[in-house]
Amino acid sequence: MRLKDLAEHLGLSQTTVSRALNGYPEVNEATRLRVAETAKRLGYRPNASALRLATGRSGAIGMVLRGSYEFGPHTSEFLGGIGERLADEEIDILLTTVESYEDEVAAYKRGAASQKVDAFILHSPTLHDERAELLLDLKVPFVLHGRTNIGQPVAWLDIDNTGAVERATSHLLDLGHRRIALLNGIKGRTFAEHREIGYLAALSARGVSFDPALMGNSVFTDEIAFRMTQAMLELRPRPTAFLAGSMMTALGIFRAIRQAGLELGKDVSMIAHDDVFPYLNADNMYPSMSTTRSSMRQAGTRMAELILQILAGKPIEDVHELWPVELVLRESSGPAPAL
Repeated sequence: MRLKDLAEHLGLSQTTVSRALNGYPEVNEATRLRVAETAKRLGYRPNASALRLATGRSGAIGMVLRGSYEFGPHTSEFLGGIGERLADEEIDILLTTVESYEDEVAAYKRGAASQKVDAFILHSPTLHDERAELLLDLKVPFVLHGRTNIGQPVAWLDIDNTGAVERATSHLLDLGHRRIALLNGIKGRTFAEHREIGYLAALSARGVSFDPALMGNSVFTDEIAFRMTQAMLELRPRPTAFLAGSMMTALGIFRAIRQAGLELGKDVSMIAHDDVFPYLNADNMYPSMSTTRSSMRQAGTRMAELILQILAGKPIEDVHELWPVELVLRESSGPAPAL
């Protein structure tokens, strides 16, 4: 079926149908939904090559990953969500891997100069992210997975990291824990700073003093978490609860707890940030893991949708989404033990 046939079937102009399919804001929502549903029912798919010739677009979205030591299950889940959604539009992901910040900056400049990508997805932002400033200067559209404060409007999707950690910490405090350790992400990353704010706010609200020895910042790996937890468990008094920044971190904490001869959920409690991995199910762990639940795959899918909206003309000032995070209580978080 051609665009002309679809337009005649709907009784609309080809221009209106084309704009509706591409998400232009001047087409009202009712018309856009009607066109999309009819196109799906009749099996209409735009010719990708013709669309690229007409729009001058490359048909690819770029993403740069820096530091192979940070690649993990969360990365594959995020990319899976992005790729699955973009595939519906016959749009590719152009993935570049680099090892240094300088190489990352160079990759963005190459992408802008070569016009091989129509936009970028920018991840792991810092509080003042110079990469976002660069892409604005290069006039390349992008959506930020997270937030930054550069004094200019940017499009972003984020989860409520502050609220998630504040709730988890408050729950552990309700259970009588006072020595609560936080194994957080890399210092300076916006999500890690926001999580620290939530952690400190919960302690302060209960009049519990903050002990810097109970906070660690690093990439999320099993091995680093294991070594950090080992050191913290040697403190006197030792922590009775841990907040794990990711499920990979939780595995390292769990291993250190067992090696110390302690029992998770009784001697030591833990709440992990759960990225809803299909192959690492918090319900099926023993004991089952209490989590703050947030899906990286769903975030990737939504990031792809937002970048498509921006390419269709939606103002970046209107692309701001803050997702709530659910606290799911299971067996790994119990009352504080008597030390």
